[in-house]
Amino acid sequence: MNGQGAPPYVEVAVPLGVRRTFTYRLPLAIGNAAQVGARVRVTFGKQQVTGYIVALHDELDRALEVDAREVREIEELIDAEPLITPEILELTRWISDYYLAPWGEVLKAALPAGANARIERVLAITTEGRDELARLPERRALTLKAQLLRMLAEQGPMTVRQAQRTLGTARVARILAELERAGWISIKHQAQNAAARAKRRKFVRLAPIEEHAAPDAARALTAAQTRVIEALIAADGELPFTELTERARASASTIATLERKGIVKIEAREVRRDPLAGVELPPLPDIELNRAQREALDQITAALDQRRYAAFLLHGITGSGKTEIYIRAMRACLEHGRSALMLVPEIALTPVFSRRLRAHFGDRVAILHSSLSAGERFDEWMRIRRAEARVVIGTRSALFAPVQDLGLIVVDEEHDTSYRQQESPFYHARDAAVMRAHKERATIILGSATPSLESFHNAQTGKYRYIHLPERVGGRPLAQAEVIDMRAVFARRGREEALSDELLEALEETLARREQAIILLNRRGYANFILCRACGERIGCPQCDVTLTYHKRERALLCHYCNFRRRPPARCPMCQSQHLHLVGEGTEKIEDLLQAHFPRARTARLDRDTTARRRAYEQTIMRFAAHEIDILVGTQMIAKGHDFPKVTLVGVVSVDAGLALPDFRAAERTFQLITQVAGRAGRGDRRGRVLIQTYHPEHYAIRFACAQDYANFYRHEIEYRKAFGYPPFFALASLLIQDDDLGRAVKRAEKLRRALDRANRDHNCRLLGPAPAPIARLRGQHRIQILAKARRRASLRSLIDLALAETDDLDRVSVEIDPLHLM
Repeated sequence: MNGQGAPPYVEVAVPLGVRRTFTYRLPLAIGNAAQVGARVRVTFGKQQVTGYIVALHDELDRALEVDAREVREIEELIDAEPLITPEILELTRWISDYYLAPWGEVLKAALPAGANARIERVLAITTEGRDELARLPERRALTLKAQLLRMLAEQGPMTVRQAQRTLGTARVARILAELERAGWISIKHQAQNAAARAKRRKFVRLAPIEEHAAPDAARALTAAQTRVIEALIAADGELPFTELTERARASASTIATLERKGIVKIEAREVRRDPLAGVELPPLPDIELNRAQREALDQITAALDQRRYAAFLLHGITGSGKTEIYIRAMRACLEHGRSALMLVPEIALTPVFSRRLRAHFGDRVAILHSSLSAGERFDEWMRIRRAEARVVIGTRSALFAPVQDLGLIVVDEEHDTSYRQQESPFYHARDAAVMRAHKERATIILGSATPSLESFHNAQTGKYRYIHLPERVGGRPLAQAEVIDMRAVFARRGREEALSDELLEALEETLARREQAIILLNRRGYANFILCRACGERIGCPQCDVTLTYHKRERALLCHYCNFRRRPPARCPMCQSQHLHLVGEGTEKIEDLLQAHFPRARTARLDRDTTARRRAYEQTIMRFAAHEIDILVGTQMIAKGHDFPKVTLVGVVSVDAGLALPDFRAAERTFQLITQVAGRAGRGDRRGRVLIQTYHPEHYAIRFACAQDYANFYRHEIEYRKAFGYPPFFALASLLIQDDDLGRAVKRAEKLRRALDRANRDHNCRLLGPAPAPIARLRGQHRIQILAKARRRASLRSLIDLALAETDDLDRVSVEIDPLHLM
């Protein structure tokens, strides 16, 4: 123990791609202040980084065989109070172990963006520097050195980044080095946390009457001072400072004078940045549950009563009323004095659900997703941390919300691939949510009209309790689905067309009835690529092994993987031919075609291109809900979670590209996409109609989706998975080796394969590869893939752990446990 009775060593996880933790010594000055879950600044190698305390130790671990004198001290304790709760610390440790992910990276991902401190070099003027500044002759007062010293003397310490911005010169680094050598400035590393601060606002209020009751306090008030007092009286004695200056037409000095007289008080208070400020909340309809809903809710509330872990798969067809069950389960949870967390797959769905939840639960609702400003995220996160918000809704990262006394987790659209983090640290929010519920003795509901095969298999084998909602609310029938064979369309027209006569006629009839339509094509842009008809060249991305997509509005060719952009060429870059041809179609082209066919119809498009601006998605959805739009064209973001009573027609332009992907989940994703978008039709008084254009009408995924027949699709697909050794029968891992040099990538992949083979002598795993990944080059990196399969996931993790321990270039190997795709 150190002199203050605190453990002298801390275990720190750093977000630098290493899975192990590191031991540091606590300086005597910190003493008892260091706590598990707090952030610290540490020296790691030659750099300064933010780390996270995960354990305190009285003595060094003897197994490390480290001399105590070699253990570095932590440089700075950033948090007086732990930012990470014990529950989140335990959850992140599980994610690290399960997914073989660096614990420090998981902890960094668990905190809101504004809370992750950045290590900056901070400049301060020394006593010697002040003396030198005073001695500088006038002719040298304008030099960059003098300007920098004067800034530090007048403004106080600043970061190197701030100095560079202010002086606007690339020579700052050299000048700093010279000033530091002369002893005129000091340069220290510090954790900068500017983005994660509470917002404070000045308020003015009337002081209690006895504080300014003296006769002279009210004498000699100016007209402006009188207006200030009258404005405060009219506002029940208090107003924000800026609002008061506007109402009273008074200056800041007028209010300051009143404060000196003791007539008013000025104070700064923390104010909340509310993401739903000014948003109109929907009315609360009186909904009567049907029999299936009541039985489902009874099972869930019984589990909540027991305050033990329980997992439910709520399999309800589209329009069956799953959301109402979620809300009533949350209410039951709150009545037990516990909190609820709801995950939705995409940011686009949070406005819909958050407004409904706010209407039901008021200010107890907090929202967490990446489209909020750093300040909004921080405020919401702190409200959750302080238990001021007991209902939390958000996307994947909301899994880590510091919810107090968690009683219920809802994962809506549990099958959605957006729950999978596609960059390090890799994890699946749905599966991690199940583990969080288990660890915190909470109930979890996994809801979907098209459950993932893994979840349905877990329900079949008893890991989850199965609840089925087989009917739509109000007894409404499912939409009638029809397949349009595009081979016949081609034979009839003699050319390839994006929109069939059948779909165009159905649209015309829908518009004539003043109803609405949704048109789905899961591909943005105008054309898939540009083809040279002379030599066959496809205009590709120089950084990735993919073609560039043509975007007509931007008059540009774009790579949807690395964001490379170029102007469309006038001639083929290979043969200089002018015979360039646009191939395929995206949502932008479909929108143009529809506007040409139906010029009087109000058409809009929803994809990543049209929703880049904040709240653009929400505004378009609200316009469509208000029937200010007749035809909505979009990608998969229009396929889920929405209820538009006037939509009676859904057209699927094509799903063939999805079926052609070299991925064992391609059929499952196609089935889910068609079923989900078909569920948007016929949710009002009229029955809906769904038209699906395809060149593969006989494919089982399309046939079963048209029939809305999940049971038979599952039976067909599960047999395929079993026969070929895919999840859920085998655990799967992908090891991806990346390098900008192909030869180096191949050599390292072969080295890793040999290490895997040696480790596999004691494991019963199947190894495939190394081989080029389906996308063999991405962002300038060549990609070589090795797949590993095992009946037991623990064997798979052990195998990979042993193999990676033999390699010395882990930073170039990406390990994914339970990958959702193999591209």
